[in-house]
Amino acid sequence: MHEHLQTSEAANYVGLAAVTLERMRLSGEGPVFAKLGKSVRYRRADLDNWVASRLVRSTSEVTGS
Repeated sequence: MHEHLQTSEAANYVGLAAVTLERMRLSGEGPVFAKLGKSVRYRRADLDNWVASRLVRSTSEVTGS
């Protein structure tokens, strides 16, 4: 597997729809990404870190998701 994922691959990796990841990218809520010309790429490590940063113990910890 390669290190740099396209939006659809990254979305699949974290269990989201590509359109959701695109919306999150526009709003700044999503994981960091690289813009390479017209292409957007995600690193697996950044996706893992983003998911880890969103871990909660209770639904009361979730704000506005």
